[in-house]
Amino acid sequence: MPDLAELLDRWRSDLAAWAIPEHITAAAGESPWVLPREVFARRADRLGGAPSGPSYERAWAALDPPGSVLDIGAGAGAACLPLLARTTTLTAVDADDGMLGLLAARITASGRQARLVHGRWPEVAPAVAPADVVTCQHVLYNVADVGPFIEALTGHARRIVVAEMSAQHPLVSLNALWLRLHGIERPRSPAASDLVAILTAMRLHPGHQAWRRPGGADYATFAELTDVTRRRLCLPPERADEVAEALVAEGVEPGAPADLGSSGRDVVTIWWDGAAS
Repeated sequence: MPDLAELLDRWRSDLAAWAIPEHITAAAGESPWVLPREVFARRADRLGGAPSGPSYERAWAALDPPGSVLDIGAGAGAACLPLLARTTTLTAVDADDGMLGLLAARITASGRQARLVHGRWPEVAPAVAPADVVTCQHVLYNVADVGPFIEALTGHARRIVVAEMSAQHPLVSLNALWLRLHGIERPRSPAASDLVAILTAMRLHPGHQAWRRPGGADYATFAELTDVTRRRLCLPPERADEVAEALVAEGVEPGAPADLGSSGRDVVTIWWDGAAS
């Protein structure tokens, strides 16, 4: 059984392997790592309107009695907005100021208030007060130095931490397109099971549940999905038709463009006890 240091090193090196070859990024005119904020907004509105699934259920149950919520990597609010009815105070942290703007608009529309913190976790952790429930959805694959990140989550939760992540790395579903359009093999690791192993080695005694999130209309049109996918693949606009053809070959229906290579439908909810007093 690998020890904690080995597990953390493996996690870090697995994520480093996802770096796009320099000759490809140098030729790209746009960043491959940016998603349209409207996609996150649609997802937050959809999930906020009809909350369901183990991540929501765990956090909701932990807010009985009602309590404070800290949402790390909050985006437009997909994790925290469904919890507002049992939330006494809300703090949301995100590194994207535009995302916080989308969340602020939704909080205002609900008639509630929240503290919005612009910055990266755990760098901003010292300036953030503990909460009863800490949520963190679809963020952990972006964290190479995951040990301190987890420690800060745990140290800021009085009752529970509820994290959600795709079962596999969220960009695995683009691997076939990378091979088809660039001729290169992409990694497959790490996975949610690796994160569970890290939490176990940290003696946090995590629980976890794998499940399948229903699909939704996160993209307004097939053209929007094609454009986002093209940029993820570091391809110029003139190759959009090739990308569209490849998406159809991968099973995407142009009339109902489900996301390919974002949060994914096969997800895992992971939870553990907080350590804040």
